Amino acid sequence: MDSNVENFANLDIRVGQILSAEVFEEAKKPAYILKIDFGNDIGVKKTSAQITNYQLDELIGVRCIGVINLGDKQIGPIISQCLILGSINDNGDVLLLQPSPEADLGDKVS
Repeated sequence: MDSNVENFANLDIRVGQILSAEVFEEAKKPAYILKIDFGNDIGVKKTSAQITNYQLDELIGVRCIGVINLGDKQIGPIISQCLILGSINDNGDVLLLQPSPEADLGDKVS
């Protein structure tokens, strides 16, 4: 198998739902600290995300897609445990990738 395909296949990409969002005051670039629920088997993970084009209150309850097996990364005072995925438009805004409404929390994305 091609190594790029293998690299992609090794990513554990899952459906999650944002439980909380707060301003990440210590971040070098504007960012939020998010807590994301990836279902009963995986649980809640924390991350930092530069998605400040969204209002904090509009993020609560939003279903999203995240990579959960990249390892923990220290970002200032927090440990990021996952990577939330989005596309970037011409204005530089991040638009969160969202699963089908029928998807369950923790479902694997392939």
